[in-house]
Amino acid sequence: MNRTVAGKTLADLAFRAAESYGDQPAARWQSEPDRWEEFTYRDLADRVAEFGAGLIDLGLDAGDRVAVLGGTRPEWSIAHLSIVAAGGVHVSVYPSNSAEECAWVVGNSEARGIVCENADQVAKIVAVRDRLPALEWVVVLDGALLGAVSADEVRRRGRERGAEELQRRAAAVDPSDPYVFMYTSGTTGPPKGCVLSHGNYRAIMAANGALDELDGVTSDKDMVLYLFLPLAHAFALLFQLMAFDRGGSIAYWGGDTTRIVAEVMQTRPTHLPSVPRVFEKVYTLAVGSKPADERDRILAAAALGVRVRDLEASGEPVPAQLREQFDAADAALFQGVQALFGGNLDLAITGAAPISKEILEFFYGCGVPLMEGFGMTETSTGATVNTVKHHRFGTVGRPLPGIEARVAEDGELLLKGDNIFQGYYKMEDASFGAVTDGWLHTGDLASIDADGYVSIIGRKKDIIVTSGGKNLTPANLENDLKRSPWISQAVMHGDRRPYPVVLVTLDPETVLPWAQAQGLPETIAELSDHPAVLDLVQREVDAANAKLAPPEQVKKFTIADRDLSQETGELTPTLKIKRKVVGDNFAAVFDAMYAD
Repeated sequence: MNRTVAGKTLADLAFRAAESYGDQPAARWQSEPDRWEEFTYRDLADRVAEFGAGLIDLGLDAGDRVAVLGGTRPEWSIAHLSIVAAGGVHVSVYPSNSAEECAWVVGNSEARGIVCENADQVAKIVAVRDRLPALEWVVVLDGALLGAVSADEVRRRGRERGAEELQRRAAAVDPSDPYVFMYTSGTTGPPKGCVLSHGNYRAIMAANGALDELDGVTSDKDMVLYLFLPLAHAFALLFQLMAFDRGGSIAYWGGDTTRIVAEVMQTRPTHLPSVPRVFEKVYTLAVGSKPADERDRILAAAALGVRVRDLEASGEPVPAQLREQFDAADAALFQGVQALFGGNLDLAITGAAPISKEILEFFYGCGVPLMEGFGMTETSTGATVNTVKHHRFGTVGRPLPGIEARVAEDGELLLKGDNIFQGYYKMEDASFGAVTDGWLHTGDLASIDADGYVSIIGRKKDIIVTSGGKNLTPANLENDLKRSPWISQAVMHGDRRPYPVVLVTLDPETVLPWAQAQGLPETIAELSDHPAVLDLVQREVDAANAKLAPPEQVKKFTIADRDLSQETGELTPTLKIKRKVVGDNFAAVFDAMYAD
């Protein structure tokens, strides 16, 4: 698991991996539902050589920016590795971005070319093409379109040209050269293009390898990575790189969010990176939707699992009576939960947004090693992480090897290491994201305990200051509410207001079946103000408020008549809430809660 083939840069990763891993499977994907295909590392290198040489034939010069606009699929990986092998700089564009958002990213990065997944993505670029003076060519992966170069044509040109120049360019790339322009998800204002070098990503990959060594992580299993996160995001990109570096096989999702759990069970991954919402939904199904007495029994069994697994991780003996209770719980609960993740999981990592301590403890106790980490695009993804051997749930773990962390006088978390980015492209920022004397100002408020575990208190920009001067951190209450089986999202509001309130949205996967069984209306809009549903949510709000001091408790709540979404601009592609957009879109709703 700790092997590495990556050189000083990532430009030749595909070719080095082919030399080491040859006919091992590099990628698996579904040609149709439940029909999995694969190609080897040798195939991967051949495809990168062909596509990369074709891009050079289109006119790609070393240092040129090339954008990729598409979903998580093998062709995305091939396009990415081809661009950097040709000495280019990859520019990530989220496939969910609107034409306007695409115009900003492609225009700000001055991309000379763009690789689009299909006709729908090409249409976005066509709609804003007159605002992209630097853009010279468009490649489409699926099919053939007027005004775009087909992937078949790029490959044909690559075969005719040969890969000699591509190999020379890959060898000439320097660790200090830009590797990717990774655009932040833009929770406030337009996305910023983080310039990340080859050396930045090599540093974070090396840090993860060193962490495995320190923890004594070994496995005789072949690495299988199930990947559904957008590869345009730093989190997914890092895991892709580590899989190819270590000879793992990436199982790419089929594109349907409702089939993620089914695909995980089919592919039986060893590694699963995800955002909290996926684990929250599974937790709700396993625990939150059960009657109170059954829920208490499940959580007690999970707590027992935590005790035993912590003893095992530290090398301490497990008392016989405890082992007997554990074995009974394993048969009754743990194996079923593990089966939801394929039963082969070495590590699940959650990041990008907070997750509750109770959910982490539940999965860990059940034998699903779910660990929380912290990082940013500006840190080349990673900065701190919990591990199976060294964890403290409720924190985001300790800094990775080679990374330093400290807290400034105002409580802001500062980070330092070779993984820190090179700055924002054409966009200076004197506050969040500033690097002073090598220290990155993260914009997060944090504390660090005596053992080095970092706890994130909240975003500086998210702190709510009531009109009475009380500082409130929304994350704790919001996370508590999102553990409810009935609630999808929760957004606290109250800046410069007399008291905090909260907007909640209903989870249709649980609320609609419950409503049908009760003979209630069967749409979210109708249920949002139904007395029975208001009573359900009131109980959840009361339980969350009970954990807070009186000034921190929300005084009122409103149920929205729809869920938050990317399409309405309220969620980022990694499902983080854009508070300003929510505040604007629901301004009348929030005002009504203060009307009296």
